[in-house]
Amino acid sequence: MTADSLPGQMRSAAMALLDALDEEQRKLVARPFTDHAARRWLEYRPRHRPGACIAELSVAGRKGAHRLLATGLSEHAYAQAMSIVALEEVLDRREDWRRGRHSGDYWVNVFGDPAGDQPWSWRFEGHHLSVTMTVAQDEVSPAPVFFGANPACVSYAGRPVSRPLAPEEDLVRALLDAMGAAGRSAAVVAIQAPDDIHTGVNPRAAEGIEPLGVPAARLGSSARALLAQLVALYLDRLPAELAAREAARVADSDLHFAWEGPLTPGARHYYRVQGDGLLIEYDTTDDGNHAHTVLRRPRSDFGEDVLAAHYRQGNP
Repeated sequence: MTADSLPGQMRSAAMALLDALDEEQRKLVARPFTDHAARRWLEYRPRHRPGACIAELSVAGRKGAHRLLATGLSEHAYAQAMSIVALEEVLDRREDWRRGRHSGDYWVNVFGDPAGDQPWSWRFEGHHLSVTMTVAQDEVSPAPVFFGANPACVSYAGRPVSRPLAPEEDLVRALLDAMGAAGRSAAVVAIQAPDDIHTGVNPRAAEGIEPLGVPAARLGSSARALLAQLVALYLDRLPAELAAREAARVADSDLHFAWEGPLTPGARHYYRVQGDGLLIEYDTTDDGNHAHTVLRRPRSDFGEDVLAAHYRQGNP
């Protein structure tokens, strides 16, 4: 592992974060890798969670947490993440300040020893944002990566002022248009949107959510190209080398696209893309201006793939 490799960058950022903490904060952040209940954790709702709250860290500690997060995201995805964090203040205002939401209510964990030779992982999480990366030797396993937004869109005079997840919505609308009536009919598997993404906060994502919807092979060339762009959009949340590796991994996968809810823009809706070892979900809830999205890797969430390879090599 070299210092400028992605695992090296994550290791350096995690060690710098831990060095910036006092003893009590370090006890909250640093946990054993074998603490599976805390490590295999996904919680995007405003709930209590493991780790240390960045609002209670020093400036160096907060910057360390953000720099660690940045190692796991592309530049544009990091910008999306920071917009999501800032929306906590907007949502608090909309709720008349009743719940005391704040943009510092995000928590960080490091599991295992980033300076050692054994697997380790990290997570940055809070309301509408959860990013987990697992490192084993010179391999990084990404997922789950959850982005949400409430409000999903803030407008002035009919023009969006803030819309962090705009590409995830706009691209799927272009896909629906390109699918034509027959393709849309095959893709719509429910007339009502679910209350949330189907996998929710489950530590294990289902490998196949039924019904699967329309297979990519049944779509025309324009629609297939747009579906590929939609998958790339979610994979490109990751740093370039990880995104390229994930794209190659799913390149020959039989993709399926499914939609739930009305097709009318503004109405609550849900979509998913599934392939071998790939699950993408998008949902709008409440009044339709509250979005949840997630990139998951069934069978490989929380580093199951790199951990299996690590142990197959006879490592402890």
